[in-house]
Amino acid sequence: MHKRFVNHCTIDLTLTPCGPILIKSGKEGADPTKPDMEFVETFHAGGRSIYLPGSSLKGALRAHAERIVRTVGSDRRPDDASRLWASDPLDLKGYQYLDNVKDSQTIYRLSSFTDQFFGSVAISSRARIEDAYPVDRAQLKIEERNGVAIDRVFGSVAVGPFNYQVCTAGEFRTKIHLKNFTLAQLGLVGLVLRDLDDGWFGLGFAKSRGMGLVSVKLDSAVVQYPGCVLEAGQIKALGAAQSWPHTTLLGAGEFLEADEASRYGFPKPDHEETPVAAQPMDLNFGVQATWSGPIQVKDLFTRAVSSWSRLLGVAA
Repeated sequence: MHKRFVNHCTIDLTLTPCGPILIKSGKEGADPTKPDMEFVETFHAGGRSIYLPGSSLKGALRAHAERIVRTVGSDRRPDDASRLWASDPLDLKGYQYLDNVKDSQTIYRLSSFTDQFFGSVAISSRARIEDAYPVDRAQLKIEERNGVAIDRVFGSVAVGPFNYQVCTAGEFRTKIHLKNFTLAQLGLVGLVLRDLDDGWFGLGFAKSRGMGLVSVKLDSAVVQYPGCVLEAGQIKALGAAQSWPHTTLLGAGEFLEADEASRYGFPKPDHEETPVAAQPMDLNFGVQATWSGPIQVKDLFTRAVSSWSRLLGVAA
């Protein structure tokens, strides 16, 4: 499926620290005036600035997505192929069942739900997360804090004191890109972002000590179908007889023939009605629908979660 491009979703969001947050740099500088643990920095918008790396964001989102899937499914490959499960991406022995599988369709179908979306050593990821840069560097509040590591046996100081850098205020904007996604996968992303906003998990250093909590503002979401055109209020797939009302949200399975969808394991049908009407993309080729503001984006996720619920056999 990576050779084709049937649907794409871009979620624009803003992350705001609810307290101290630190994404540590992987190295220590030689400047003795700087703290022992520094925030990662990069050159952005004409100067050096702290930022939230996309790799750190994706790791945190994937870890929580795996928790959700393991909660409602399993943490190992079940005998029932229809049951959801999440594999351990760090356990390479756990992928031995794919050793003798060569075609990409079977690899995708046999992979865990989280691997199908976030990727593994066997298949590519369908999700891409951009680095989160500050909206306005002048609004950032960066301070230093002190800490020690306590010996668990004697209760005395084992390491330290040491100092570290934290950000306590500011806004960071990023985008999540989903390619050839199912609506259940989009729904899982919505659940993960909901839990991040509710403080169920955090980002970066010292999360168990109250750091890393952020609020999530859903700015907009755009779903695009590059292989379609808009005709007479219908989304029409080019080179095929398929068409849908222009107020329809479409998952990847909708664009495949039944036998091809079965080989990949894509659900078909995979669509939801939505109040947002599709419009032509730039250059009048392709179709897209835009959800603007937190209320509309939340409505998009709510409809996608309905597909996630049906996948679990739960009444939506």
